[in-house]
Amino acid sequence: MEVAILTVGDEVLAGDIANTNAQWLAARLTDSGATVDRILTIPDDRDRIAATISEWTTTLDAVIVTGGLGGTHDDVTADALADAFDRELVVDEAVRQDVIETVAAYRDLDPETVTAEELDFDVDAWAALPAGSRPLRNPEGLCPGCVLESVYAFPGVPAEMQALFEQVAAEFDGETISRVAYTPQPEGTMAEAIDGVREHFDVTIGSYPAMERRNRLKVTGTDPATVDAALEWLAERIDLVAEE
Repeated sequence: MEVAILTVGDEVLAGDIANTNAQWLAARLTDSGATVDRILTIPDDRDRIAATISEWTTTLDAVIVTGGLGGTHDDVTADALADAFDRELVVDEAVRQDVIETVAAYRDLDPETVTAEELDFDVDAWAALPAGSRPLRNPEGLCPGCVLESVYAFPGVPAEMQALFEQVAAEFDGETISRVAYTPQPEGTMAEAIDGVREHFDVTIGSYPAMERRNRLKVTGTDPATVDAALEWLAERIDLVAEE
């Protein structure tokens, strides 16, 4: 399963916040066996978001979009997702009620009796999602996410994004597996062995130098026996050790 990650937000591009969402998602997807084909960050630009989603969904199994959901002036991801699939934004009553209850709880009001009018809050702006999408109610915050065909849209707040991803994590899988080993050898002394394992086995290998820890090698493939054999082959040529 090939997946792309699209992070939306001017604040990420400006360096005001770190893109921890992309790193977290990539790790979770890789652990599931899926392959992350690309990661991209773009601004809060409705047309660019829609165009990117439209392009990626033609060649990839799934696209995950984080950020830009909500009811503020720069939250345009829901609109862009609707544009990409030629849909309208609609408000699901269950999602609307969930938003009302979340705001009421935040303001110490009774969620059982409070109305949207009493909140003085644009509930529909926060609850609106593309028509035909599957809503994902947010247990950690205000803004819902959704799934529309092969696109998964999550809020940008890390705790909220992670909570919503866990609701659909079982929908991501694949045959990719990885094994990790560590070595005290300098990276430059391993070039011949790394080239050799690529020639002898149907695997990819990543070498990740570390200044304060042992260097890390990551062997990835789709057949567990082949990956294990490749790691054994490396162990005969490189000083591999257990992680400290």
